[in-house]
Amino acid sequence: MELERAYVLQNYSRLPIVIHRGKGCYVYDSDGKRYLDLITGIGVNALGHAHPRILRVIREQASLLIHSSNLYYHEYQGPLAKRLCEISGLQRAFFCNSGTEAMEGALKMIRSHGTKINPEKHEIISLDNSFHGRTLGAISVTGQAKYRKDFEPLLSGVKFVPPNDSAALDAAFNDRTAGVVLEWIQGEGGVRPLPVEYVRHAKELAERHNALLVFDEIQCGVGRPGTYFAYQLAEPVILPDVTVAAKPLACGLPLGAVMANDKAAASIGPGMHGTTFGGGPLACRVALEFLDILQEQLTHIHHVGGYFRMELSELARHHSFIKDVRGFGLMIGVELEMPGKQIVTDAMEEGLLINCTQENVLRFLPPYIITEPEIDRAVKVLAKIFKRVKPPAAGETAGA
Repeated sequence: MELERAYVLQNYSRLPIVIHRGKGCYVYDSDGKRYLDLITGIGVNALGHAHPRILRVIREQASLLIHSSNLYYHEYQGPLAKRLCEISGLQRAFFCNSGTEAMEGALKMIRSHGTKINPEKHEIISLDNSFHGRTLGAISVTGQAKYRKDFEPLLSGVKFVPPNDSAALDAAFNDRTAGVVLEWIQGEGGVRPLPVEYVRHAKELAERHNALLVFDEIQCGVGRPGTYFAYQLAEPVILPDVTVAAKPLACGLPLGAVMANDKAAASIGPGMHGTTFGGGPLACRVALEFLDILQEQLTHIHHVGGYFRMELSELARHHSFIKDVRGFGLMIGVELEMPGKQIVTDAMEEGLLINCTQENVLRFLPPYIITEPEIDRAVKVLAKIFKRVKPPAAGETAGA
C-alpha cells in the first residue's frame, strides 16, 4: 500500500486491504484473512476466482498464442462473434478491451449513421443518472454531473432526459437525433431498472426518427440478470440496434464487445475504427469457455438471485432505514435512508466485500456460482451490522 500511495496516481479511494489470492466466492488478503466477495471486481469475476475450467483454458492458450493483432485471423474471434450474435439476436460483433471502449464504438456508429443521412443528424439522447464509462465520449453521454464537470466542454449535441418520463423523451427526439443510449438497469445510478414500456417507447421513437437504439449491458448484462442480456427480460424481447458488453466476458481478462444489427454495422467501414489488443486469442478463447459455463448457470442465477432478494427484503422488514430492495438476478441494490459508506467498511471488517453507489445504495454483484449457504452467511453479517446502525432522525436523508 505504501508504494501505491507514493507512486500510483491517486484517483481511487481504496479500502485498506491488499488482496492476495482468490478461490471460488472468496478472496484472501495478504494476512490470510478470508472475505466473501459480493462485488466481484465490480461484476468482472462472475465465475468467482480460480475457476478450474477457466484456469485450464488460460494455461493451454497462453502456451500457444496470447496476442496476434487484428492484422491476421486467429481461431477464436470468429466463433466468439458468432456466439455473441446468436445470444444477442444481432448480426455483427466488434471486440475491444473494455466497456468504455465498447461505448466509444457504439457512439461512433451513432454519429456515422446519422451524418450519412444528414450532416446535421448528430444528436444523442441519454438518461439522467446514467453511467457509460470514463473516456471523453462515454462521459459525454453519462447523466451525472460529478463525472462530467471537470472535463467540460464535452461532446456536443447530447441531451439528457429523466428515466420513465415519456413526455420528455418525446420532446428530446427530432430529425437531428442520431441515437439514444439506455441502461436497462442503471448500475452506478443505484441499481435502478427502467420500466419496460418506457424502453419500448424509446424503440418506437428511434425507429420513427431513423436513430440507433443502443443498450448498455456492460454491468447489467452477460448473465447478471438471469438472462444473457437485460433486454431479454422483456416479453416480447425489445431488440436494440446496438448493444455493448464487457465486465465478465473474459473472466478478468480485458475484453469488451459491440454487437450490432446490419443497419448499425453498415455505419462502420474499413479503416473507420480499430484496436490493437481487442479480440486477442487468449481473451476470446476464455470468453468462449465462459459462455459455455454461463449457459449452464442461467437458471441458477435466476434462482439464487431471487433467494438473495427475498432474504434482503426480510431484513428490510426489521430495519426501517432500508427504503428499497431491487434488481434482477445477481444485480441487487439496497437503498438506505442514510449514507452506506460505514456499512461497507463494517462489512469488510466482518469478512464481507460489498460496495455503495449513489452514496446510499448498497450494491451486490455476487459471483454466478454463489450458493444459498453463502448468501445466508452474507445476510447474517448484514443483520449483525444493521443492528448497530443508528437510523437517521426524522427529516434527515442520505444527502443531508
